[in-house]
Amino acid sequence: MPDDEDPKAAGPAKGGVRSILPPITELKRWQWRRSGLFRETDNEDSKVDNDGVPSSLPPINKLKRWQWWCLVFVNICFLLIGQGSAILLLRFYYDQGGHSKWTGTLAQNAGFPILFIPFILFPSIKEPSNKSRMIVWLVSFGLGALIASDNLLYSVGLAYLSHSSYLLICATQLTFSAIISFFMNSQKFTILILNSIVVLSLSASLAAVSDSSAKHPGVNRTKYALGVVSTLAASVFYALLLSVTQLSLQKVIKKETFSVVLELQIRTSIVASCLSIVGLFASGEWRILRVEVFSFDDGSLSYVMTLIWAAVAWQVCSVGVVGLTFVVSPLFSSAISTFSLSLTPLAIAIAYNRTVSSTKMIAILMGLWGFWTYVYQYFLDDHKRKSKHMTCTHSSSSV
Repeated sequence: MPDDEDPKAAGPAKGGVRSILPPITELKRWQWRRSGLFRETDNEDSKVDNDGVPSSLPPINKLKRWQWWCLVFVNICFLLIGQGSAILLLRFYYDQGGHSKWTGTLAQNAGFPILFIPFILFPSIKEPSNKSRMIVWLVSFGLGALIASDNLLYSVGLAYLSHSSYLLICATQLTFSAIISFFMNSQKFTILILNSIVVLSLSASLAAVSDSSAKHPGVNRTKYALGVVSTLAASVFYALLLSVTQLSLQKVIKKETFSVVLELQIRTSIVASCLSIVGLFASGEWRILRVEVFSFDDGSLSYVMTLIWAAVAWQVCSVGVVGLTFVVSPLFSSAISTFSLSLTPLAIAIAYNRTVSSTKMIAILMGLWGFWTYVYQYFLDDHKRKSKHMTCTHSSSSV
């Protein structure tokens, strides 16, 4: 055949019989995918992420369901243990004579070096990317600034409010998260999810009002009002932060492995820590640090260890928060955070060897009810997905 001859006009196929099927090169995209040809090539392509860079870890959406559930429950444990421990440690810091709001803010961000441990132990999990570093760092700076602001507001609330008042206001974060997730993340609501939101909010509120913690000495009405407004604003910021984080992961970073969660947490913590240090020096609170160390009621060593372990606990909590936001949804992450507030009386009883009152026990049971209601919704979604998949498979085999 001459080089300039049109292959479509080649005439009959071998043997003098014209094929009724179009050449493979002329198949449309959907026909090419449905044909099942080049399946090996498809599998190879699936190992490449959205940027065309090979990934050393399977994407989260490629995990088997049991692997997905294991990842979810690991993140739940991170959030519950981290948040419960961190709140108790920062409360201990302020109760024993700590006064610096910026020190409390820095403690919530400065533990990020521990997040390098997985990358040191398992170097292959680091994700290559051809994304612009400038774009990634701009996103990290925006999230880090929001985190630093949120942590500062929480620190003001912890410093000026009693433990019960603080928990009561923090319980509103789930309501704010539901509203913001609906508009920003197109969150769908079912009866079970709505039931979980209401029960968890009531549970955290009941745990708060049953706490007989006294008001901080030296806190006047102005400072108390500032603590209320700050904690309420922190709850709104927290809900907004979860939704913005999910949008950033989905729309900008566009990677679906857990190492990406760690990398994002490291970048945002670096930004938040730098801003906290700037705030510490700009406010002049660095001048009172020496006095705080030596006047701490439980001793200077206890002062240092309290802040170190608070920083570690907050990072563990943050990994769980971002992980649940990415793997499940911002609303689910906020629901688990609210559930953690319901478990605070149990944590206090274990830490200080106290008894749990009947009212607090009811709050804990309500929290468990709200938690399992939300989880049960995902089990139902899994069952529907499996049934639909089996139906489609059966229909395809019948054809």
